Amino acid sequence: MLGARGHSTLVVDRLTGIYDKPRAIALDHEILRHFDNMGIADEVLPHIAPFTASQHFGAEGQLIRRIDMVPEPYPLGYTPSMVFTQPPVEAVLRRHAESFNCVTIELGTEMVALEPRSDEVVATLKNASGEYQTIAAKYVIGCDGAWSRVRELSGMRLEDLVFDEPWLVVDVQVHEAALGNLPQTSAQFCNPARPTSYIMGPKNHRRWEIMLLPGEDPREMEKPENVWRLLSPWLTPDEGELWRAAAYRFHALVADEWRRGRVMIAGDAAHQQPPFIGQGMCQGLRDVSNLVWRLDRILKGQSSEKLLDTYTVERKRHVRALTGKIKAIGQTICERDPAAAAARDARILAEGGGRPLTITRQEIVPPIEDGLIAMEGTPARGLLFPQPVIVEGASARLLDTFTGPEWRLVLDGRRIRAGEGEALAEAIDGIVVKAVARQNDDAADPSALREKDGVLSAWFDRHGAVAALVRPDHYVFGAASNVETLRQQIADLRTRLA
Repeated sequence: MLGARGHSTLVVDRLTGIYDKPRAIALDHEILRHFDNMGIADEVLPHIAPFTASQHFGAEGQLIRRIDMVPEPYPLGYTPSMVFTQPPVEAVLRRHAESFNCVTIELGTEMVALEPRSDEVVATLKNASGEYQTIAAKYVIGCDGAWSRVRELSGMRLEDLVFDEPWLVVDVQVHEAALGNLPQTSAQFCNPARPTSYIMGPKNHRRWEIMLLPGEDPREMEKPENVWRLLSPWLTPDEGELWRAAAYRFHALVADEWRRGRVMIAGDAAHQQPPFIGQGMCQGLRDVSNLVWRLDRILKGQSSEKLLDTYTVERKRHVRALTGKIKAIGQTICERDPAAAAARDARILAEGGGRPLTITRQEIVPPIEDGLIAMEGTPARGLLFPQPVIVEGASARLLDTFTGPEWRLVLDGRRIRAGEGEALAEAIDGIVVKAVARQNDDAADPSALREKDGVLSAWFDRHGAVAALVRPDHYVFGAASNVETLRQQIADLRTRLA
């Protein structure tokens, strides 16, 4: 993302190759939107498949709840929930980063010391030959995982959000003949004797997340004979190849600060959450998309460093809110007491009027609730902005193709014309202005882009808005119900971007 914006960037990674085992397995439409903005969606799509509905089964094996996707037309233009195979997707990302002349990648190199100064940060690096060098940079971003050295050296601390459970994660490449014997949707087996998650990955990749019981040694449980014993209700050793078996403690942690001066952290360095709706990697990419547009404006002299103050505010609150929801789902799944599990099943079924209730993963992910968004009470503030399919003659492309991941003023072409929006938006440098209206709406602004399915028109109607100010990371600063309110929001935004 920094390379695409022309910024001189050094990437340091102590590993030399792509880790060949799958760790993350889920992503969503927000993340694929970022991949598409980067120009790599076509390369990663062969390694992605839709996430099937997830069925939750109670203590007696009965269906108690479903988690599914919102129906078409999809709000962001892509399948809302997906599974993917991590190693080849990482390879695509690495090749893409290497394609920028302004990006230098140092593999087999480790950061061993960090010295923040008033106008730069000096990092000491050690390469595979044991040689040291010092590098001065305007900013350092630590995306260096749960045991982050950047976080540790900067004095940022992790807060415990009180979730700590031992699980075994098992990935299997299942033989074709055995696939039909397995569940045909993803599943949570909320059995108090041994809670287990089952996830259908792309092609023949299947994952089991199996809770370890008191007294079970995590290292022993990783051994193939124990793994196959645990998988025996579903699969035998001659029906698949064991790809990975790794014992983890599922944690809920968040850093107290995400920035100290010119040093920032993102991804697992800043937060860890249980994996029950597959949001770990998604959260990391939300962090960097939030951070990069801020750094871009600062490095180009368009905004002061104060713009970074809301990075922690926005992302920490979002992470805490989502982690709270994930914890609640996890605690439901992890219930070990049979009586409490029976009561849980009855309660969940009662919420659906005695039938299994279907909720969507998109309902679970919260909006931004604080930070660089319009004042409280403003329509759509902090929501992800939709992305309709735009039709031009015989071709159809998504809205971001016409705007890029920039600051945008998007207008309801039925009620306000592009020219009027352009005049108002002159106050903000670099903002893109587009009007959008439904296909075949002859009364709308003739210059408006034409959307295929009415996704954005319905969104404007739902929020009682004629326009929306949208951030480069696709979150809505605010929507306006009339031109005067829009003028006030633009003035507010201009002040806060200074």
